[in-house]
Amino acid sequence: MRIKTSGAVQWRRGSWCLLLVLLFAIPAWSDEGETEPIRVGMSGAFSGPINALGIEVYRGALAYFEHLNQRGGINGRPVRFLAYDDAYDPARVLENTIRLVEQDGVDALFSFVGTPTVTRILPLLKVYEDRGLSLFFPVTGAEPHRRPPYDAHVFNLRASYAQEVDAMVHEFLGLGKTRFAILYQADSYGRSGWEGLRKSLQPNALTIVEEATYSRGFEFGQSMLEQVEILHAANPEVVISIASYAAAAAFIRDARDLGWDVPVANVSFVASESMLDLLLGLEQQTGRCYTHGLVNSQVVPSYEDYSLWGVLEYRWIMDTCSCELPEGLTSESYTPLPYSFASFEGMLNAKVFAALVRNIPLEQLSAGGGNYTEEPLLIHLGIGDPIFLGPDHRQGMDTIFFSTVQDGRFVPLRDWSQWYEGQVP
Repeated sequence: MRIKTSGAVQWRRGSWCLLLVLLFAIPAWSDEGETEPIRVGMSGAFSGPINALGIEVYRGALAYFEHLNQRGGINGRPVRFLAYDDAYDPARVLENTIRLVEQDGVDALFSFVGTPTVTRILPLLKVYEDRGLSLFFPVTGAEPHRRPPYDAHVFNLRASYAQEVDAMVHEFLGLGKTRFAILYQADSYGRSGWEGLRKSLQPNALTIVEEATYSRGFEFGQSMLEQVEILHAANPEVVISIASYAAAAAFIRDARDLGWDVPVANVSFVASESMLDLLLGLEQQTGRCYTHGLVNSQVVPSYEDYSLWGVLEYRWIMDTCSCELPEGLTSESYTPLPYSFASFEGMLNAKVFAALVRNIPLEQLSAGGGNYTEEPLLIHLGIGDPIFLGPDHRQGMDTIFFSTVQDGRFVPLRDWSQWYEGQVP
């Protein structure tokens, strides 16, 4: 598998010109007359233990859809973006999906957030097969929707958790680390990561030295000491974390308080910025360092890599979007982030959805997995190599990026040997 990290920051006049052409070449939206909108429906965690992730994914997608609507929509049709809160609860996501289909009459399901929630609604895609309904770009790297019988009803953009874990194992093996433990959420999300780690270690005749779990809905104020002690007793050299941001931050807190400086590597679903905010708050309170020895795999590049015109476009659109949550979507207080990996993923999801619908009739895209085109569609996102989506290629990206904490923020990780020598005792 090819593993890429973003390149050095370079400002080029040509990049700016290309970006300006992309942003301003589309004519402005006209309000004259009424055009049937494209109804896109999302269920996400806008409250509960991972609300920051759900909100940021939504804000990134909303920003791009607003940007499109101001410039004519998709083939002259505006996008109407509907969203409901499921609080990361599989029962509620079922209700939301039925409401989106039966009451709202959506044309597509879009960017549902989380493995247990997405897995729960997969049978509904079969139920609604006669309506030609597909799920576009769920925010989960799990396997069930990538395999038969549901793979024909789902388009993926992000790489899988198995690919993320395999990429991390590859890098740690390069550092000579062979003893891997895992902390994981006790549900389909965590098991996807556990299975990915097990398979990644097998070719090297290695096994997981120890594992510890926690229950979905874990809050940062709870203790993770039992899990820390279980893993610490096995003397691992690396802990792979398949966790929510509150659980991951609690594990790191309790491990560092115990004096255990083992490297902790999280997958992208952790919501990097939210985990970091919790740890930085602890540092301010205690004067201790909780942010060394951390690595996160990412499915999008760093939003601080200005050498990529896709990053420049993302930041410009986020800067100019209101990105306000609809009234009643969440009852919880939340301060939006200017930029985040999650909102970048949400925007890329919306960008690829628009490209697909612009080139292929939506009824063909949502035809229950039929061969909607003989050739894969090539889409340029401005973040590296173009992606392909087609009847036999329903995952757009395979590249894994890495980030680490430096000066209180996540930055691209390019040289693992320097990171390890400089941050992990």
